[in-house]
Amino acid sequence: MNWLAKINLNTIVVRLGTFRSALLLISLIAICVYSGYRIGNFYHGYQIKTLAQQKVRLDNLYDKHVEQNSRINTLEVELEVERMANNRSQILLKNMEKQHYQVKKELAFYEKIMAPEKTADGLVIDRVSVYPTGSPHHFRFQVVLVQQLLRKRFVKGYVAFTLDGSLDNKPSQLKLSTISTLTQKDLSFSFQYFQIIEGEFTLPENFLPEKIDLSTILTKNKWQKFQRLDETFMWSDLLTNTL
Repeated sequence: MNWLAKINLNTIVVRLGTFRSALLLISLIAICVYSGYRIGNFYHGYQIKTLAQQKVRLDNLYDKHVEQNSRINTLEVELEVERMANNRSQILLKNMEKQHYQVKKELAFYEKIMAPEKTADGLVIDRVSVYPTGSPHHFRFQVVLVQQLLRKRFVKGYVAFTLDGSLDNKPSQLKLSTISTLTQKDLSFSFQYFQIIEGEFTLPENFLPEKIDLSTILTKNKWQKFQRLDETFMWSDLLTNTL
């Protein structure tokens, strides 16, 4: 910046004269004004372009915000409808359970009179199902037990069954323990209203099942006496019921 200090305006005026000096000054001022105008105009245009881009971006964000709010409102309405439907389903299911239990109680009363051998202190075998699996000779089973009497304590015991059929064209009987890894603990029950016992077993390749002999044993304890309920189910009927 030392070169600025060396400039002597008086010398310039003397050398160029008053008119030329004034003309030079005016020219410099005009150049500065023009340059400032051009630079200002450039930044003004840049700002306008930037503002336009920001406005477009803001409009897009606003549209997305409106869209998201609309989607949220729609999902909230759907959720509320699902919640109301679920509540109605729960109420309907409870009513059906009460009706089912009432029917079971009435059925137990008549079974005690007409078929006492099908109940053990109010405990009945409600359903037995056998399901084939994707593996050859491998099956899954379910046993549904229902307590038809109003009891304050749980009924306890276990189930066991054997399969009657033919092995290599000879009569044969297979216990569950020989065709499954289930233990008595796996087949035990302890419930007040109902319980589902399930498991899997694999039959020998040359075994043709004909029927299942199912036993429900109530073990003796302080609150119940020993009882045993035996029922036979045809294999073809069990498979038919699962289709």
